[in-house]
Amino acid sequence: DMPFPFSMSIYLFEVMNSKQVLLGAKPVLNQRGPYVYRETRQKENVTFYDNGTVSFLEYRRFYFLPDQSNGSESDYIVIPNPIVMGASLMLENMPFGVKLSFTSALALFGQKAFMNRTVGQILWGYDDPLLEFLNTIKPGMLPFKGKFGLFSELNGTSTGLFTVYTGMDDISKIHMVDSWNGLKKLSYWRSDQCNMINGTAGEIWPPFMTPSTPVEFYSPDACRSMTLEYVQSGQFKGIPTFRYTGQKTLFSNGTDYPPNEGFCPCRQSGLLNVSSCRYNVSLFLSQPHFLNADPALLDTVVGLHPSEEQHGFYLDVHPLTGVPLSCAIRMQLSLFMKQVNGILKLIFAVFEQGAEIEGDVVSEFYNNLVLLPALLEYAQYFLVGLGGILLIIAAILGLKSKVGIRQALNHRAYFLFHAMIYCLLIINQIENAYLCCSAILAFPFKPFLIV
Repeated sequence: DMPFPFSMSIYLFEVMNSKQVLLGAKPVLNQRGPYVYRETRQKENVTFYDNGTVSFLEYRRFYFLPDQSNGSESDYIVIPNPIVMGASLMLENMPFGVKLSFTSALALFGQKAFMNRTVGQILWGYDDPLLEFLNTIKPGMLPFKGKFGLFSELNGTSTGLFTVYTGMDDISKIHMVDSWNGLKKLSYWRSDQCNMINGTAGEIWPPFMTPSTPVEFYSPDACRSMTLEYVQSGQFKGIPTFRYTGQKTLFSNGTDYPPNEGFCPCRQSGLLNVSSCRYNVSLFLSQPHFLNADPALLDTVVGLHPSEEQHGFYLDVHPLTGVPLSCAIRMQLSLFMKQVNGILKLIFAVFEQGAEIEGDVVSEFYNNLVLLPALLEYAQYFLVGLGGILLIIAAILGLKSKVGIRQALNHRAYFLFHAMIYCLLIINQIENAYLCCSAILAFPFKPFLIV
């Protein structure tokens, strides 16, 4: 498990005027939550290889935290029916007979465009007779089997087989991804650049970072690699950090940012079409409340108020070790539904994954990587001052003594001064070696980094 708590906060958007939406009105949204979950991550099937890599499966599990949540999992919320919406889009190009059968099945099982279910059902799954019926008459027509929920595939499942470098041969490659599920590149997107698997698995970065050091990671949930940009230096509980944030062009479309053309077919800027890796269901990722997206998206619904402070995402990294100390990764999941007059954007949820080190881990990290190096640095100044005092004493005694005595004392002072200089050099080397070892081993995170 990770040596510090990781949480996921989920906000669901309730549609307040679902009947009017079906008649063409703008959706009026009410944000509910947060519903906060403690996230645990456990690496299994850890295998080391002779080429300096290690592979593992990382399983995630979520546990509801009622004390930190604004509501309970039993809250009822009206949202778009993802099965009806998704299946409708998937059947769009099917023969008329198939569409007619599907429409009849919707009526038979009482399925509607919107549903009123509990938070627990929406997130982690519910039994749906329509799914069972469709998978019975035509197995494989729909990708959903058993319970269906927005995040049911996340709980108790792995993020895929990661193979990363251990850093034993080259510390600058520690935790850099060599392959994911045996793949060196993806096949979801339309360009080689967009299909690249770059950076780390998102848990640690190589040490000795500078502001120009790129921070990249591969996200299986987003089906792509992401790059964060350096913003500023700061501190987290007294520990120096570099802050990185998502680029404003992260989800831009190919028109506004040509390198993203490979992620198309695109709609407005600020949306990532993930249908190619999500069963061809018309799902889109964006920053919450369409932050940094095309302003026209805000006109499609009522109730969104983007804010960089509340909806931007950031990562605070200790530059010496490459260990993240605090982070908040915020994303929004939206569904697009076709209407006669165009495209209707219906938002499911905003989810935020965050973590920060705390307790004994913070103290150990601070003591080993901030306090002790500072003491060693002060020791250098102390020895320099002590050497200067000895020289002054030797000079004073030399002026008051005879030549022979003065020479003897001068020789003694000369010896003492060089002894201080030698000690100073030793302490400086100890400090440098200590910092290097600290960066490589990252004391409180040693079990975490090796895997």
